[in-house]
Amino acid sequence: MLISYDYYRIFYYVAKYRSFTQAAQILLSNQPNISRAIKNLENALGCTLFVRSNRSVRLTPEGEQLFAHIAVAFEQIQAGEESLALERGLQRGSVSIGASETALHGLLLPVLRHFRNAYPGIRLRVTNHSTPQAIAALKSGLVDLSVVTTPLEPARSLVQIPIKTFRETAVCGPAFASLAEQPRALHELAACPFVSLGAQTKTFAFYADFFAQHGLTLAPDVEAATADQILPMVENDLGIGFVPEDFLPNDAAQRGIHVIELLDPIPLRSICLVKRRDQTLSLAAKALEQMIRAAGTAG
Repeated sequence: MLISYDYYRIFYYVAKYRSFTQAAQILLSNQPNISRAIKNLENALGCTLFVRSNRSVRLTPEGEQLFAHIAVAFEQIQAGEESLALERGLQRGSVSIGASETALHGLLLPVLRHFRNAYPGIRLRVTNHSTPQAIAALKSGLVDLSVVTTPLEPARSLVQIPIKTFRETAVCGPAFASLAEQPRALHELAACPFVSLGAQTKTFAFYADFFAQHGLTLAPDVEAATADQILPMVENDLGIGFVPEDFLPNDAAQRGIHVIELLDPIPLRSICLVKRRDQTLSLAAKALEQMIRAAGTAG
C-alpha cells in the first residue's frame, strides 16, 4: 500500500497534540489542508482515525493502534536527524586512528590535543601499532586513518600523503661515550652491541637496508618492543640505538646520552597520513585529516 509520507507526518502531529489547529501551526499549514490530508489517509486505510467534536479530537481504537507504530517511526527519524545535525556541527561522532610510535610522538599527539580542544564531543580512539599493523588495521576497516613512518609498501587501495620529514641519529650511553668524540663511519660501530626494534617493523627494515648499503648486516643484540623504549635502553648501556632527533631530551648530556655523528648520514624518513582510496570519511575524520595536513605544513 503506497501512502504519502506527508499524510503520516500530519497524522502524527494531530494525534500527538490532539488538535488539528496546533498541528497546522507546527507544520506551517492551515486547518483545511490538515483536515483534507487526514481524510485522504482515512480513505486510503479504510477506517476512521479520529473522532471530532467542537471541543476535542480523540483517536479511535484504529487510530490508537496506528499511532503506536507511527510514533516510534517518527521519533526514530527525529533522533536520526538530530544525531546527523550534531555530527554536521562536529558536536558528536568518533574517529579511530592507527599510529606508529614515532608518528604518535613526532607529530600526532599535539594534533590530537588541538582536535580535542576544538571538538570535545568527538570521541577519539587511538591504537598504537607498528607501521605494518597500522596499515593492516586500515585495510580491514578497523581504523579511519593511519599515521605511520616510512618506508611504506605501495598499495593501489591506499592513498599515502607525506606530512613531515624527520632525521634520526645514532646515540649511545656512558660506556660507549668515546664513540661520540669524533665523526664515525658506520663500519666503526659494527662491532658494538645494537638496540633496535624487531624484525617485523619497518624501522628495522629501514636500518637493515641502510647497513646493507654499506656492506654491513644489522644484527641487534637487544630488541625493543616500542620506539620509546630504545632511549632508556641506550641510557643504560645496553647498546647503540637510532632515535629521531626530536626524541632527544634537553638534558641528554646530563643523563649520559651521547650523539654519535656519522660520516655516512642516515637518510631522511617521513611521517605519512594513509587512508583508503575507496573510503568516504566522516566529517569528524575529515576535520582530523585537515589538522594533520596543517601540522605538516606548519612544521
